[in-house]
Amino acid sequence: MNRKKIYNPESNESVNERRIFGGNPTGIFELNDIKYQWAYNLWEMMLNNTWFPKEVDMTRDVSDYKQITDVEKAAYDKALSQLIFMDSLQTNNIMDNINPYVTSPEINLILVRQAYEEALHSQSYAVMVDSISANSKEIYDLWRRDMMLKSKNDAIAAVYDELSKNPTEHNFVKACFANQILEGIYFYSGFAYIYTLARSGKMLGSAQMIRFIQRDEVTHLVLFQNLINSLRKERPDLFTEQLKGEVIEMFKEAVRLETDWGRYITGGQVLGLTDAIIEQYIQYLADDRLSSVGFTKLYNVANPIKWVDDFSKFNDQKTNFFEGTVANYSKGSLSFDDDF
Repeated sequence: MNRKKIYNPESNESVNERRIFGGNPTGIFELNDIKYQWAYNLWEMMLNNTWFPKEVDMTRDVSDYKQITDVEKAAYDKALSQLIFMDSLQTNNIMDNINPYVTSPEINLILVRQAYEEALHSQSYAVMVDSISANSKEIYDLWRRDMMLKSKNDAIAAVYDELSKNPTEHNFVKACFANQILEGIYFYSGFAYIYTLARSGKMLGSAQMIRFIQRDEVTHLVLFQNLINSLRKERPDLFTEQLKGEVIEMFKEAVRLETDWGRYITGGQVLGLTDAIIEQYIQYLADDRLSSVGFTKLYNVANPIKWVDDFSKFNDQKTNFFEGTVANYSKGSLSFDDDF
């Protein structure tokens, strides 16, 4: 695979000739003619979802963090450190590893927007860290000391590294699935834990920040699910039995890693998040993500913590997290079932 040219005046590629990768674009973002309409629809959704970390009041979290148990603090720190890694990784991965090979301007557009949102999440985590820690390096460097965290980070980055070192069409498609898995599975133990604290009236500012972040991550999940489904139609030759087998193994590994991680950070001592519930929840998420890209479900289990969905959704005139203020978030709301 070759990276696209930044400027290519010799190209006469028409809209119908556009390709997700391997096309011959001019480098001009000609958005009056669109081939992948889902991408432009998603672009407008992402613009409607614009938010800033300063909108979230973290005042109560300062005192809450001092009062939660040592087990809850340790789990919070580990969850936050893992989230910091993944959004940092995604910012670099999207810009340096994925977007350079994409030859459709409307898809370039949403990938750039995704990279911006991942960077915004990094700023959000900085706000969270500053609110609860006198020494931010303790959380930012936790991956150097915690081998469970480092091993998970290494595993997540491996497929991205594979594309970076060997940019083939096969590895590009695998990296698209890896992005879907990261956005749709690897964030969720951390999200669920912070929502569990909020359900008990603790760390409400952190939970509100995660709500904003998760709404963005859902659009990123939808992005890669649509990208994969469009690729299957455009290049069915790439969806070989070998690729399908590798993807299934990637999902199984993700379920194992995320289940182990969720059990590790909670230590079986967080009310409402037993080891069995964590495992079933991650299996449920994997099945949902698999079915969204045309694969058969592996686990066939129900969502054991449906209340998490209530915490994460933005609805018309929804009360703002246990507080009396009401905000209208409807214009940028998005569900897992939205199809572009």
